[in-house]
Amino acid sequence: MADRIREKMNQLRLEADESSQKVEELQAKVKALEQENLAKEQEITSLSHKNGLLEAENEKMDTTIKDLKKAADEGLQHGTHNETLQRRLQLLEEEAEEADKTLRETNEKLRQTDVKAGHFERKVQALENERDQWEGKYEEMAKKHALLQKELEDLQNEIGNI
Repeated sequence: MADRIREKMNQLRLEADESSQKVEELQAKVKALEQENLAKEQEITSLSHKNGLLEAENEKMDTTIKDLKKAADEGLQHGTHNETLQRRLQLLEEEAEEADKTLRETNEKLRQTDVKAGHFERKVQALENERDQWEGKYEEMAKKHALLQKELEDLQNEIGNI
């Protein structure tokens, strides 16, 4: 009977050790995901700032394009001056198109980063839930272990009294 209790105690110790190891592994995963999430949030902030700068630059270029178009219309009688303005206008329009393209790409990266951040947040939540379950199992096993330890001591005392 004592051998069975020892065997059961050893089995419970192994299960408790495995549970502790699993909790440590899950905590390490949570920490890594939290760090990754922080990096993604920083990337989002950076991309949002860049997006704001590009939007401001785009508005500035749009204003410049409007001004140059107006000037080009007024300067039709000045042929060479008009040609110069047309070339500048074309360059600015190309720059504006490039800025628009960059803005669209930045917005897409920002959207993808938001999606990734949401995914990692859900992943962290799932791992935290799993960790909490393992901690609960560990506590339950510790209680069982203490109870079995007490029963073993009581049994040893009874055997000693006989």
